[in-house]
Amino acid sequence: MQRPPPPPGYTTPIMADKAHLLQAPKGMRDFYPADMAVRRHIESAWRRVATRHGFEEIEGPTFEHLDLYTRKSGEAIVSEIFRIQHRGDAELALRPEFTPTLARMIAARAATLPQPIKWFAIPLHYRAERPQRGRLREHIQWNVDFVGRPGASDDDRRGLAVADAEVIGCMIDLLRELGLTEQIVRIKISHREVAASLLRSVGVTDDRLGDAFALLDRRDKIGPDEFAKQATALGLDSAQVVRLDGVAQIRVGADQPWDAFREAIGVDDETIVELRALRDQLDRAGLLAWCEWDMGIVRGLAYYTGIVFEAYEVTGAERAIAGGGRYDGLIELFNGPSMPACGFGMGDVVLSLVLQEHDLLPDADQLMPRPDVFVVPSGKDDADQRVISLVASLRSAGLHARRTYRTTRNIGKLLKEAAACRARYAAIVEGDGSVTLKNLATGEQETVKETDLPTAMASRAGRRPDAGES
Repeated sequence: MQRPPPPPGYTTPIMADKAHLLQAPKGMRDFYPADMAVRRHIESAWRRVATRHGFEEIEGPTFEHLDLYTRKSGEAIVSEIFRIQHRGDAELALRPEFTPTLARMIAARAATLPQPIKWFAIPLHYRAERPQRGRLREHIQWNVDFVGRPGASDDDRRGLAVADAEVIGCMIDLLRELGLTEQIVRIKISHREVAASLLRSVGVTDDRLGDAFALLDRRDKIGPDEFAKQATALGLDSAQVVRLDGVAQIRVGADQPWDAFREAIGVDDETIVELRALRDQLDRAGLLAWCEWDMGIVRGLAYYTGIVFEAYEVTGAERAIAGGGRYDGLIELFNGPSMPACGFGMGDVVLSLVLQEHDLLPDADQLMPRPDVFVVPSGKDDADQRVISLVASLRSAGLHARRTYRTTRNIGKLLKEAAACRARYAAIVEGDGSVTLKNLATGEQETVKETDLPTAMASRAGRRPDAGES
């Protein structure tokens, strides 16, 4: 006898040799409800902090033209990008970062956008690289950017420190919002031009500065022997390699006397005028205790032009929690006007690891949405049928209402189901047009009419019965 054809939408069961199809691709994540609650907890904090600092939310496409990224970062970035070719279109790429999209968006409407432009975004990013702890192929990132001049200033180099301090202050506020302190996280600050001056002083030639920056950026990821080997390849002798390593280890607390920092790096006041201006701004905002000067921080991307900074957990056990800096000239690269810019990115992966390590992530159960009321039938008369209309009326009143889908008439089991989803109240539909309303925290009960239940529950939930979802 011939088998009938499978019904529409039927999928052949996954065979044992295809078991990998039950797992997310390597370096990607599934977010089950509890995981999603934690993710939304972090995203909500990002959005809340950015908004109170005056940044407005934007978003852009998940993929862009490939040359949008190569124009900013060069051809080397191609190896880190997931590329897409679609029906003869120009080659596209899943976005590995958001700054090029931001620059393109500003360049397209620069003449009509009021300055300064303060934007933030919380997009997904993709990197085609080997997944490791703290670095995945897909992650969510908080991007905060300040573009344009913050105001008229006789000295633009000092005036732009206002914007630098704004974005650093926003970052620090987020860390505090999530329970982190200056004893747990430090903001390490440097300056590309100051670092370049120090590199020249130890013998690095101008044509090798880019390579030296890249070496400093990965210094903590390679051993001392490999660092010395790569420093020697820059044309440095053994004494110069030692001096280069010394530059990378210059660290002075930003709340220490300014002269201590100036003497530590051995440069004149004019060379570090922007760092001094930033210190003044951070001091006025009461943020110096979070910060330190660290000449080993240079940020590997070539488009940074001035102040650069990274946030690290003090033990150094994890990668940078966040990083950014000043990228003046990038808007021009996309045919926009000359506009100074600074900003940072903070990914969810390392941030989550640090929060977990310090027991600062709330329990997922506490983050899951709590129903205002869980409706169950008493089993009397037509209570089963009336549950549906009653739940609908509660939801129309803007309440989070759930119901049982079980067929049991055991009230004890149904109340356990209500408690398991952390409902505040259970509404037991009786057979006479009334409802027994039970407070699941205190056990207190009262009887109300079915028609009065939405109003009664709305008052307990602190909202009007016609307010809808808030």
